[in-house]
Amino acid sequence: MERRTQCSAVLHSLLLCTVLSACATTPADKGVDTPDPLEPMNRAFFAFNDTLDKAVLGPVSRGYAKVTPKPAQTGIRNFFDNLGYIETIINNFLQGKIEDGLEDILRVVINSTFGLGGLNDFAGDIGFPQRDEDYGQTLAVWGVGPGFYLELPIFGPSTLRDAATIPASTVSSPLFYADTAVALSGRGVDLVDTRARLESAIKLRDETALDRYIFQRDAWLQRRRNHIFDGNAPLEELDFFESPPQ
Repeated sequence: MERRTQCSAVLHSLLLCTVLSACATTPADKGVDTPDPLEPMNRAFFAFNDTLDKAVLGPVSRGYAKVTPKPAQTGIRNFFDNLGYIETIINNFLQGKIEDGLEDILRVVINSTFGLGGLNDFAGDIGFPQRDEDYGQTLAVWGVGPGFYLELPIFGPSTLRDAATIPASTVSSPLFYADTAVALSGRGVDLVDTRARLESAIKLRDETALDRYIFQRDAWLQRRRNHIFDGNAPLEELDFFESPPQ
């Protein structure tokens, strides 16, 4: 990867963190009625992403799912999950989950060796659970408010807090340090496989939602809140933007 690309990612990270700091105390963090004051812009980007999905990504992913045997799909999924697991390990430690972090290091070592480079989830078969931690969740645990909801071109649903972590997630991936052609190919395959996994959810949205944008936004925000609380969000009705307990 060229040095100027790395510098660009760092500058991007600093810029987004500056924006995040400015928005950390916006009304969205204080529980206003809507988490989406940027709705007109977000709807425009939603329409762009939807058009791109219908024209390119959806057909490609359905073709991939049709011609690729299920065992091969599982192997591809396991490989990329294992490859990107370094981000989960880092964020376990950043959140103070030392035991989880150490266990996840073992998980990667086991799957990278006995799991044939990650193609098989051998660690999962012997009792090592798969976790999902990222920099956005870490910032939430540290008490950083999410700012406003965002629909990002290509990336899809996000918040200001999560958008600010995209550069960190990028440089945490081993693909960032690979040859450009290898990195692009790997990200392309991972994207298509991920889209194939979401086919049922997207079909449900398109067939049942009166307003597909609101359906996706609210479902994503709820799912994100659940991730931040590690699946143990309080039962009482709380604002999405409440930070998890320390």
